[in-house]
Amino acid sequence: MAKGAKKSAKRYARMLFNLTGAEKAEETIDILTQLAEIIEENKEVKNFFYSPLVNPEERSKAIEAVAEKFGFSDDLKKFIIYISNIKAIDALRDIIRHYTNIYYERQRKTKATVITPVKFNGKYEERLVEALRKLTQREVELEYIHDPELLGGIVVKVGSTMYDSSLRGQLNLLKEQLSR
Repeated sequence: MAKGAKKSAKRYARMLFNLTGAEKAEETIDILTQLAEIIEENKEVKNFFYSPLVNPEERSKAIEAVAEKFGFSDDLKKFIIYISNIKAIDALRDIIRHYTNIYYERQRKTKATVITPVKFNGKYEERLVEALRKLTQREVELEYIHDPELLGGIVVKVGSTMYDSSLRGQLNLLKEQLSR
């Protein structure tokens, strides 16, 4: 990996967002996420991107062929070739994260991670989304994580803020107060 590629991930994300714009952002996030998963899961693909034995011309031709087959935009194809050639493909997950944040910021959206012991029904989910929308003053997209160790209640993470109304969280709070 090129030195500092992860540190430059935010800059690469801004560069990509300037190329693709908000109208192609969701498609771009989807394609890059799939690419990152393929690289992480497939040893041959990973070796293709990281091996010094594969020269940049071969790598570029292969990426162009894949891009044509799957219908990537020219801008996205050029971006993948660029980060591949500068050995910044390791920073792809960070680039996706920063790119998504830029997109959400421009769209006045936010992502909330909801950790629950059980699956919600529709009415509770609607109430949660509405409460988070009022709290953040943004449109909210929910991501669910099922945690059977959570005894009851929920934990919601929005950005760097965590709202813990779980039974475990309440017991920990009570424990802290009693130990004073």
